[in-house]
Amino acid sequence: MNTPSPLTVDVRPILRAGGEPFAEIMTAVASLVPGQALRLLATFKPIPLFAVMAGRGFDHTERPIGGGEWEVLFTPAAAAAAKPAATAAAPTATLDTRGLEPPEPMVRVLAALESMAPGSTLEAYTAREPVFLYRALAERGIAIGSEALGEAGYRHIIQVPGRTGEAA
Repeated sequence: MNTPSPLTVDVRPILRAGGEPFAEIMTAVASLVPGQALRLLATFKPIPLFAVMAGRGFDHTERPIGGGEWEVLFTPAAAAAAKPAATAAAPTATLDTRGLEPPEPMVRVLAALESMAPGSTLEAYTAREPVFLYRALAERGIAIGSEALGEAGYRHIIQVPGRTGEAA
């Protein structure tokens, strides 16, 4: 069986224009075929993305490519096929923060996650792309799947990780 070529996503133009490429990256990840890697080109070493992608079952290798820019190759981990994606679980709670001003949506989502049982899933809605929430979740190693809803904002599916040492 042949391994498919990596899908290349160059987010450098988005970053140079002051944009946030997270949604485009997650769209690319969702389009990968089983076993396919993602090659990311960025203007900085995307450390917060490493935890997000690890939560989705990807290992990574990174290398500087000059001028402060980086190439990161995300490859499916050996156990990735057996690991469910955060977007696959049915939501156990829903939170709509579209009427709130930043940083209140992030604060409420993080508070909701803290009160939820390990393994449960939060469906959250935001009016804007929650760049700082993405970073906060990545720092915690929590996976998030997001989709743009046009004028209606964004829908996010967030899996609460299991806690080490707890019985299932």
